[in-house]
Amino acid sequence: MSLQSVKEHLKKFSREQDILEYDEISATVEQAAAALNVIPARIAKTLSFKDKEGNAFLVVAAGDAKIDNKKFKSTFGIKAKMLSAEEVEHFTGHVVGGVCPFGLAHDLDVYLDISLKRFSTVFPACGSINSAIELTCDELFEYSYAKDWVDVGKDWDALLTDEVAAATEA
Repeated sequence: MSLQSVKEHLKKFSREQDILEYDEISATVEQAAAALNVIPARIAKTLSFKDKEGNAFLVVAAGDAKIDNKKFKSTFGIKAKMLSAEEVEHFTGHVVGGVCPFGLAHDLDVYLDISLKRFSTVFPACGSINSAIELTCDELFEYSYAKDWVDVGKDWDALLTDEVAAATEA
């Protein structure tokens, strides 16, 4: 059902036919990168958090970014607390490994981390553990109805760009 809700969502932008589905599992950043033959940093991973009132919100970051607790607290005013797998599925309608900011079960705030901006295109999941779509950062922002760009990541390589990534993948 989750992949279907993403297809319906992306249909609004005439992009449902661009969803990539593959035989192997792509539930982790490394698995998705291998399935797509790209470096892990280009995988747009969707992380689910809980606010003070117990509501969920999403942060989409590059595959090589980790959450910086100090930046997160400064940006959102709370300590980073990720949702349990059951909560993720309840709020997003997607299973862990296929979570994306499209076709959500509930209206959630979505934020994009600046770690994604170094690439012309990135690959978010599409609601299942074996799907993705290639989008520009502008398309990801538009299609996810993102509220804003944030800087809550750490340990990502700011020097890694499309050009370096292409050489790395060759």
